[in-house]
Amino acid sequence: MDEIATPGSPHAGAAVPAADDHARLHAAFGHLRDELAGEIVGQSALIERLLIALLADGHLLVEGAPGLAKTSAIRALAARLEADFARVQFTPDLLPADLTGTEVWRPQDGRFEFQPGPIFHPILLADEINRAPAKVQSALLEAMGERQVTVGRATYPLPPLFLVMATQNPIEQEGTFPLPEAQLDRFLMHVRIGYPDAGAETEILRLARERARDAMRPVATPTLRLTQEDVFAARAAVLDLHVAPAVERYLVELVLASRDAARYDAALAPRIAWGASPRGSIALERCARAHAWLAGRDYVNPDDVRAVAPDVLRHRILPSYEATAEGWDGALLVDELLARVPLP
Repeated sequence: MDEIATPGSPHAGAAVPAADDHARLHAAFGHLRDELAGEIVGQSALIERLLIALLADGHLLVEGAPGLAKTSAIRALAARLEADFARVQFTPDLLPADLTGTEVWRPQDGRFEFQPGPIFHPILLADEINRAPAKVQSALLEAMGERQVTVGRATYPLPPLFLVMATQNPIEQEGTFPLPEAQLDRFLMHVRIGYPDAGAETEILRLARERARDAMRPVATPTLRLTQEDVFAARAAVLDLHVAPAVERYLVELVLASRDAARYDAALAPRIAWGASPRGSIALERCARAHAWLAGRDYVNPDDVRAVAPDVLRHRILPSYEATAEGWDGALLVDELLARVPLP
């Protein structure tokens, strides 16, 4: 590739790591995945998606029942990065200034001074994001899409490393505000997680007992701390992976099929009201690259595309009213498209 970052991006112009540095970075991310798996038991898919979001420079929406370690996972990741972490509990009475910050009058100086809010942290957990009203969502929309915050007449840039992980509870709907499609499209992936199996549940019990016994002891410092420069270098390496023209055509065809499914199945077309935007194509390629890099390959194959497609596209493909009444959702539509679009 001629370029490894778009102009103005946090790592624009970053050099692709040399072979030995590439091996070190890959080993570091492998170690990071192992450490997270040892702390967050039974959620290997969530851990992998967190690392993909970090490598693909995107945001993550995680949906799952309470108690599935969604908050613990992002905390564990932040503890192993040289980056500050903030958690915001979204509630119906939350104001945009509670997230972005506000200007405070300083009478001794005769001027207003901006006090940054939690959104200026590199790692932000937006807990139960669908409980905040539209005016708060709009403030988050600018930050996620443009990596900046506007307060009054001033615009403030966000940190170069900026990752939002938002959670929502699929069980309780009272007091919630559905996320607008424009904001959903800003999320790189929408991940749904389920309950752990019996073996993982037993391991969770063991870890809980150990933590209860060690509650009075000093908290151990994680053995791994990745620098932000390491993250940017790994992103550059991900963008340097080879994507064959056939794989790129397959990726694009999946997205185009979501807009014109009649080319593959006339019965499927009426079930899709809106297909994925070009942002979906970009996200699919970035995530497929990150998936291949984590697997230790220097090229992307169709299996990488298929592995990430459900989480990348499920929130970007909207079912029609009739399809929704029949029980269809974005996830089922993506599965149908994957079954119909032929592999290269």
